[in-house]
Amino acid sequence: MSSKNSLPASIGADIDASHDSWGWFVALGIALIILGFVCIAGEVTATLITVLALGWLLILGSILALIQAFRVRNWSGFFLYFLSGLLRGVTGYLLIRYPFTAEVSLTLVLASFFIVGGIFRTVGAGTLRFPRWGWAALSGLVSVALGVMLLMQLPVVSLWFIGLAIGIEFIFDGVSVVTLGSALRTVPSDGSLAKA
Repeated sequence: MSSKNSLPASIGADIDASHDSWGWFVALGIALIILGFVCIAGEVTATLITVLALGWLLILGSILALIQAFRVRNWSGFFLYFLSGLLRGVTGYLLIRYPFTAEVSLTLVLASFFIVGGIFRTVGAGTLRFPRWGWAALSGLVSVALGVMLLMQLPVVSLWFIGLAIGIEFIFDGVSVVTLGSALRTVPSDGSLAKA
């Protein structure tokens, strides 16, 4: 069997295997959509929870990294590995200890990311002029505008923006999972895709 035929057969087998789980995909998608609307409705709380969760994850990652650093203490890179784990823990502690300051800092980082990414996307699309490059350039300009708006409204916007962004992300993820589940429902369950 050639590699050209094995990939579609593999994808077909995966689709056939997932066919009976279409309802779970739809249920998960609906749950994500509901969670997204909850995050948008309570965007200030969602922002705070996100910052605190990130802080705790950094502390957990720090503990694991420090344990691993001491397990390989004879390694020449021990000091850098140890320092990386220590800084991760300090960052997590600071996020938990000063969550409102952390919200401002994370929003500032996101605003910078939007501005820099948007500039690169706009310039790249304008330079390369690939088919329908205008949409990519418009997307870049929207990113720059969003970044500038965030910078101009700091620190007030930092109270709600992260929660809003996460809520929107959950909604879009939920819609895509519901769409996948609905598509799986319409696929025949006789295993014919795996044989194709």
